[in-house]
Amino acid sequence: MAIADLKNVLNIFGGADVSEEQQNELFKEVLLMTLARAADADINIQTVEVERIQEILKERTGEEFSSADIRVAARAELYAEATLRKYLGSVRNKLSPANCADTIQALADVLRSDSNVSVLEVDFFDRVAKALHATPSQIAGLVPGDVD
Repeated sequence: MAIADLKNVLNIFGGADVSEEQQNELFKEVLLMTLARAADADINIQTVEVERIQEILKERTGEEFSSADIRVAARAELYAEATLRKYLGSVRNKLSPANCADTIQALADVLRSDSNVSVLEVDFFDRVAKALHATPSQIAGLVPGDVD
C-alpha cells in the first residue's frame, strides 16, 4: 500500500460516511499513520521500529508496506492541516472496537520495540488513546468474543 493511497483521509474530513468495505481500508490507514507517527514520537526513527511496524502491518492487514511508506507517513508535514489526534478523533466512531484495540495494542508494541520507551513516546501513546477514546479493556487488548 503506497502512502498516496490514503484516500479515506479526505473522505472522512469531507464528512463522507464509511461503508463496511471502506472500514477495513480505514483501519489500515489508521494503523499505518498511527504506528508511523509513533516511530517519530521521540524524534528519532529507529530501524528496529520501522521493521516492527512492517511486521505488525503485515500481521494485522495482510499487506506489505515498504520502509519508505512508513518513513513518509511518519513525517510531521503530512499533518499540517489536521493533526493525527484530530484525524483519529474524526474516525474513531467509524472503527470497530476491535480496530481500536488492535491499534492501541500495536502502538504499545512499536513503542517497546527499541527497548527504551521515552517520556515523549508515553505522551504520544496517551494522546492516541484519548483521541480514540480507548477504554481500559481495549488498552488491555480485551475485546468481547475475541479469544485467540
